[in-house]
Amino acid sequence: MAQLATVAGSYNGAVGLDYDVAHTFNIYDISESGNTVTVVLNAQSPFVVGDQIVIAQGALMDLAGYTGTFTVTAVNVINSFFAPNFAFQYTNPTIGLAEVKATTDGTASSPPTLTGHVDPRQIMDVGVMNGNIPAPMMAIDEDDEFFLTLTNVGMIMRPDLFEQHTVHFHGYPNASAFYDGVPDASVAINIAASFTYYYLAPDAGTYFWHCHITPPEHLQMGMVGQMYVRPRQNRVASTVTLYNALQQQELDLRTKCDSTTDILCSNPLPAAGDNGSTGGFSAGVATKTYAYNDGDGSTYYDVEYPIQMHGFDPNFHFVGMTFNPEGFADMKDKYFLLNGRSYPDTVNPDPLQTQSADGVYHFSQPLPTIVKITRGQRALLRISNLNVSEYHTLASLGVKMQVVGYNAKLLRDQAGNNLYYTTNSITLGGGESLDVILDTCAVRSTPSDPSSSCTTPIRAGTYFLYTPNLDHLSNDAENFGGQMTEVRVQ
Repeated sequence: MAQLATVAGSYNGAVGLDYDVAHTFNIYDISESGNTVTVVLNAQSPFVVGDQIVIAQGALMDLAGYTGTFTVTAVNVINSFFAPNFAFQYTNPTIGLAEVKATTDGTASSPPTLTGHVDPRQIMDVGVMNGNIPAPMMAIDEDDEFFLTLTNVGMIMRPDLFEQHTVHFHGYPNASAFYDGVPDASVAINIAASFTYYYLAPDAGTYFWHCHITPPEHLQMGMVGQMYVRPRQNRVASTVTLYNALQQQELDLRTKCDSTTDILCSNPLPAAGDNGSTGGFSAGVATKTYAYNDGDGSTYYDVEYPIQMHGFDPNFHFVGMTFNPEGFADMKDKYFLLNGRSYPDTVNPDPLQTQSADGVYHFSQPLPTIVKITRGQRALLRISNLNVSEYHTLASLGVKMQVVGYNAKLLRDQAGNNLYYTTNSITLGGGESLDVILDTCAVRSTPSDPSSSCTTPIRAGTYFLYTPNLDHLSNDAENFGGQMTEVRVQ
């Protein structure tokens, strides 16, 4: 979530990830008398007294002094150009500004807000051009009810196609098959139509989602995204042991996990019993975070980073864009990606933009894959492989990898014994996920408690997370790049 928080203020990507701007209007005239500014729009103003408005300028018009965020003080203002309901006023601390008439790209907008509302106009007019990889990430808590509306905007490059789309949460225990996204058992969305999916988050873990209409093609086209569920254990009070909290879950039929009768039980009580580890939820804030409901604190982490492994075949895309039938048997990836990018773009902290067919630059690859860890901390890597033709391997140099979860299940046997293992590389096939913890502490004050203070941290510096598959460590013909990123221990 730290990555999303970084880009959310500037990233104008797929509709639904960005903040919603309810109103944007072109300014026809803007002038000042004293410190009162009168703004005349090209259309009827929707603003009322007390609204926050953002005055902005483009590249063609200088509105210096007028720009900024202000509060509307008057509406229905008499002016020399249009009807009063086209104008409003606000107070500006800067005085003596010259009038600017017939502005070409000055705008008055509502400030960006997270309201849960998305303008249908944005979906059709903007969303059709704003495809990105990975698709918007979803992160929810166990017990959340999650509503997701998918709109099929079609493909501007192939207006001859009338393909449907769905959302399939891979490996996720859905409330109903109706919302599973597999077209045989649920519904699919036609072009210009929308459908709202409903999910109840029952089990913690790292999942992912994708379109389930001709999956090899649509996954290759980037209709894939990251998705994970945080455990209830994050909400255990600091006065309660994690073991007792997990025992309480066993008393609730809705959350019960009885390994003696249910072979699907993935988080039985730890065999070692109560080790005294307590939760960290206090005053509405989770001060301790975990990958799973482990009952012993063994999946504790300080920071988390979702990493989606993927491949890209430019020939397959070229054939599809030029109105030719795609040869699925000939699919061969040439670019190997982490969060939609190859090295060195994986360590570029900014969203990457591309000029689209409309001549406007759009952010098509919003997420970097820089892993930042403070010395002594633990980082949870939520790794998933969405490739349709290749296995992927990731290796860590200098920082050991502890694997604690596989396919959204805690690595623990039915008797309650942890089956975590330490390695320097992991390999995943398409449709698999792993939860991996990088620990930058060599010795802790309490070795059995990963949340205890670190007495001997590893050396600060830049380490590498990369694929040892040499053919995946390149960008097509360029013998450099591919699936590699940096782990920065600070």
